Amino acid sequence: MYLWMLPLCASCAPVQTAKTVAVSQVAFANLAMADGKAAGVATLSRRSDGLWLSVSVDMPVAGTYGMHIHGVGKCDGPDFTSAGPHFNPGSKQHGRDNPAGQHAGDLPNLVAGTDGKGSVESRLADIPLTGIGGFIDADGAALVIHAQADDYKTDPSGNSGKRIMCGVFAAS
Repeated sequence: MYLWMLPLCASCAPVQTAKTVAVSQVAFANLAMADGKAAGVATLSRRSDGLWLSVSVDMPVAGTYGMHIHGVGKCDGPDFTSAGPHFNPGSKQHGRDNPAGQHAGDLPNLVAGTDGKGSVESRLADIPLTGIGGFIDADGAALVIHAQADDYKTDPSGNSGKRIMCGVFAAS
């Protein structure tokens, strides 16, 4: 499978040429709110330029939301505690701004606009997508979105509040 990176505007300078990025593994998570309502999708993809996460969601209100990859592929509502703690094989503290951090499951905040739509694309740590030591191991993995922004430093979850959305990653 290949992803094509094309310029968004033909008249924009500088003109870019198409770049081919090979994709070798993909995992999808259908995201849902605590009431089971579908809310979006997350994709983990192993590409020739690294491991990438893409998220596209419809949030209930505009705002900034923390999100993390959790170590268990289970999303039992309404509180999603079944997803376990953050994916953290290195036993580090939380947050990209924490001098003792960061978890491998720490992610950038998601910003939803006034229409509630939010999206993120982020390169992740160089961790296997599947198998021993990978994001998706014997008990799976889940993407959890929290009610508040992650402060990127407070252990264990960046003061990001309760879990409001969850999706289990399944390899395709």
